[in-house]
Amino acid sequence: MTRGGMLRRLLAVAIAGVALYGLAPRLVEVLGDLPRLRDIEPAWFAVMALSESASCVCMATVQRIATGEHRLGPFLHSYLSGNAVSELVPGGAATSAALQFEMLSEEGVSPARAASGITAASVLVFGTLLLLNILGLPLLVLGVAVPAKLRAATWVSAVLLLGILVFGALALRGDRFLITVGRAAERIVNKLRRRSQPLQDLPKRLLDQRSAVVKAVGSHWWQALLAAGGKWVFDYLTLVFALAAVGARPDAALVLVAYSAVSLLGQLPITPGGLGVVEAGLTGALALIGVNGGDAVLATLAYRIFNYWLYLPAGLVGLILHRRAIRAQHAEASG
Repeated sequence: MTRGGMLRRLLAVAIAGVALYGLAPRLVEVLGDLPRLRDIEPAWFAVMALSESASCVCMATVQRIATGEHRLGPFLHSYLSGNAVSELVPGGAATSAALQFEMLSEEGVSPARAASGITAASVLVFGTLLLLNILGLPLLVLGVAVPAKLRAATWVSAVLLLGILVFGALALRGDRFLITVGRAAERIVNKLRRRSQPLQDLPKRLLDQRSAVVKAVGSHWWQALLAAGGKWVFDYLTLVFALAAVGARPDAALVLVAYSAVSLLGQLPITPGGLGVVEAGLTGALALIGVNGGDAVLATLAYRIFNYWLYLPAGLVGLILHRRAIRAQHAEASG
């Protein structure tokens, strides 16, 4: 590692340490609710596990499509292990990508395709998160309550996936829409950052990133869009199920707005995996939309068990499966 790289890594660790120190009271409050998990019906844990597993499969599917591969296994193995690393190391996105690249190459994925696919999938998935923040606003105006059978949450999820598909199609298949969005975003950012150097090339950068994504996913763009949207929608449903499990029934659109905003905040490389940042942001956001303090803390804990903590041992599982796949390939080649 170069001296500059070492300094950047040390700076990231220092920032994470300071942030975790400041967020420690809220993190301790959330983790201190562990004994209360016994009050949740076991069936809810199964539902949350299924929803979060679907989110994980969707992420691996985006990467599979972006690399032009047909096998899903290598991408599940590498994503589980890479994600675990990113949630342990401050600013671990680069380390995670490098590990995924190495694991995919070892399982027979073309290095060139692996590199371009991981990059394109990251752009696509982050873009759908931005769309969630936009699409949540009309739903917020409509006001959708979550009844006991969670029908409204299902409806919201279907609308989100449809909206992502429509907006994504406009962005991926036409320059005019993306240029218009880029110029509007550029004007807004420049007004908010009047004392900083103004942005001048955002539409071009968006077009360049779009071209890279289109080149990677090809004619399978709509499947990639649905999988990228599914990564966030199923994760959102995990939070909805966590709220239902503790007996809270807030407005589904408000939950979406809180979820998408906190998820976007969690993408900032402040702490590993947004640890502390997500807990503090989500408990506060849930309280703002009418969930009482105790339920907000318990629901956040239940959600983060599946959204964060279980991904750590899952990374080890992914590594074990990866090693088994390599041994099977070697045995097949020698046989």
